[in-house]
Amino acid sequence: MTDRVVVAGAVLDGGRLLAARRSAPPALAGRWELPGGKLEPGETAPEALVRELREELGVEIEPGERIPGEWPLAPGYVLHVWTARLLSGEPRPLQDHDELRWLARRELDSVDWLDQDRPAVSRAARHLPAAPSA
Repeated sequence: MTDRVVVAGAVLDGGRLLAARRSAPPALAGRWELPGGKLEPGETAPEALVRELREELGVEIEPGERIPGEWPLAPGYVLHVWTARLLSGEPRPLQDHDELRWLARRELDSVDWLDQDRPAVSRAARHLPAAPSA
């Protein structure tokens, strides 16, 4: 049996990456992730990402490229991450999150990412402008 895919969006806007703090389940609460959710039967990964971010954040996004790699989650689930461009709406924590933050490249280490999100975040960082030299 193949693993069920969970899609997450590395939402990029204005040279920043969107981070979402989990409010549930209790084991994950307080840690940060790239927002997304489970692929439903008959959906493509980009379609699932558009639906999940609409449900969770109240925004419309345009999926971009898949970030190479996949990361195991709970048994039977695997994480696939896509870049995404914000088209409309202001992200709000509607489901499963209690706080959102836009992070510049130099701020990515300022939140406690879920372990499975760390490799995708570091790959997504390549899409962000380098920090200005001091």
